This record gives sequence, C-alpha cells and structure tokens, in this order.
Amino acid sequence: MAESSLSELQESIEELTAYMERLRKDVIGMGQKLKLPQKRIDASVAEHPELQRLTLILHQLEEQVRSVNASN
Repeated sequence: MAESSLSELQESIEELTAYMERLRKDVIGMGQKLKLPQKRIDASVAEHPELQRLTLILHQLEEQVRSVNASN
C-alpha cells in the first residue's frame, strides 16, 4: 500500500477537524436545548464515542504527517 502524500494527510486532518468541531457544537447545542447543567454537557462531550474515535484518528494522522516530514 502506497504511503499517503503529505497534502492528502493535511486535507484529511482539516476535514476531520472541521467535522469534529461541528459535532462538538451539535452535542453542546443539544445539551443547552435540553437545559442540562454545564458539567453534564462537558461530560457528554468528553464521553461521546464518535468524538473519541475522531480524536484517535486525528492523532494517528498527525503521527503519519510527522513520519512523512521526518523522512523528507
């Protein structure tokens, strides 16, 4: 399998980061609409499985970028 180019990795990181921020805002907005306490909203964001998965994927992509940069 060919290594992803640096530009493809950067583009993926940007798109996933934007999606993650939209999702985070949606979770916060829903909590506010439900008039949940701020601590519960924060906990929901921290425990949200999709946000956790996106964070993991972003860390992996950032590591790939570091690897590509180190090999250049």
